Amino acid sequence: MSIDVLLSGFEPFAGATTNESWEAVRRAAPLLEARGLSVGTACLPVVFSRGADMLLEQVTARSPRLVIATGLAAGRRAITPERVAINVQDARIADNDGRSPIDAPCLDGGPVGYFSTLPIKAMVEAARDLDVPAAVSQTAGTYVCNDVFYRLCHALQADASTASGGGVAVRGGFVHVPSADVVGADDAARALVAMVEAALGSDQDVRITGGVES
Repeated sequence: MSIDVLLSGFEPFAGATTNESWEAVRRAAPLLEARGLSVGTACLPVVFSRGADMLLEQVTARSPRLVIATGLAAGRRAITPERVAINVQDARIADNDGRSPIDAPCLDGGPVGYFSTLPIKAMVEAARDLDVPAAVSQTAGTYVCNDVFYRLCHALQADASTASGGGVAVRGGFVHVPSADVVGADDAARALVAMVEAALGSDQDVRITGGVES
């Protein structure tokens, strides 16, 4: 049986006891279910390749219409849907298995990058309508978040090619949440709910600026 949306967050890493992305996901899921949507969730390991593998297993098992993976970007001041995933693993700190790849590909032979298939600007507007700070991000970094984002985009593009024969293409992408002192868990969950609803309700993104100078 297919579901409306699959949400993922991450386990804690770098000595933390919680991860804001998972806190947002686990709070958002019942709010979405209360709106009549079927929701699946997954808490991914902060491990290169294995986190992406787990998410893709869930995509195959649950057949969602929409996939939104989330992660923590502690230095940011807003919730940020990501525009581009790049084919690079380059770790500033070790992952939770102690691995620190340098200038490695997420996928051997894969394209340089992928654009999100989410309506990222409509999602930003939906969060801002709740007075939650939100902005488009142009980069998901080169850590495990980007690895998951890239592998998800690669898999969904392959599925879209199959869907062109009459199936339904799954849309998906990545959203970073800031630390809890910037946006609390309940507000992050409300924003995530609004972003999911915007994504499900938007065939095309809105044409508003989301660029940056540097």
